[in-house]
Amino acid sequence: MSEGKSIGMSSCCLSGALHEGKPTGRVDNIGGLDTYISEPKGGSKTKSVIFISDIFGWEFPNTRLLADQYALAGFYTYLPDFHEGDSLPISFLQNVEPPLKKQEQLSVIEKATNAAVVPSTLGPWLVKHREAVSKPLIDGFVNTVRMIPGTDVVGAVGFCWGGRYAILQAHGPNLATPGEIGGVDAVFAAHPSLVAVPGDFDPVSRPLSLAFGTKDSLLDEGTRGKIVDLMAGKKEVKHEIRLYEEQVHGFALRSDWSSEKDKKAMDEATRQGIEWMEKYLRSGKE
Repeated sequence: MSEGKSIGMSSCCLSGALHEGKPTGRVDNIGGLDTYISEPKGGSKTKSVIFISDIFGWEFPNTRLLADQYALAGFYTYLPDFHEGDSLPISFLQNVEPPLKKQEQLSVIEKATNAAVVPSTLGPWLVKHREAVSKPLIDGFVNTVRMIPGTDVVGAVGFCWGGRYAILQAHGPNLATPGEIGGVDAVFAAHPSLVAVPGDFDPVSRPLSLAFGTKDSLLDEGTRGKIVDLMAGKKEVKHEIRLYEEQVHGFALRSDWSSEKDKKAMDEATRQGIEWMEKYLRSGKE
């Protein structure tokens, strides 16, 4: 596991609202994993993007809707079930940690119940899906996609739990493993959790775009500053870090669409990721 200070996951990660809309992709099995696939117009696989979801997994409607946006932008988009059928249920979003606006209406007893349920649910899940289990699975999927006929370049997009694993893909191939397992060509990560600083960022060698909220309880100002300074010293690596004012953890995927400010931040983060891929996920066939 990467060395450095590890930033934990709190209940703030679970705030948000289900977005309205109907995903337009399809489900297939890729490399042994159930996968939501959203194809660009014409179906070209030349520029492929792999989504690494948050704790709610590949069936979470918000994530599939966002994958559709990348497909509309021209990327062949994969959203695999890296949790292998063990994602946390969507009900956990509403029943355990409701949107921030609703939290103010909770009674003291309800808040105490939530405070007890969140760690008792998340703790065992995080152990089950630790790096030693999840990273090899993600690395293998990256290799599977690279071998699909028509694929030229591969990017990774990650959120929350998946944000950290997207950053790890920016390290490049695992040269210690026969066959150079994993590693993509460009990465976008929004509000990553459980990151190790500096351990997860020192080895970054691929173009990396990061989106942080200034109210993210998992990445305080001091930690963000360390990441900014570390990446600034990597002159040879293309990177950007954007701060979104007054945005909490999860804003790029689970924003409350009843709030125009939050919806605008989510839309801007979506554009950030797509524009990064358009800029750095360049095919030699173009």
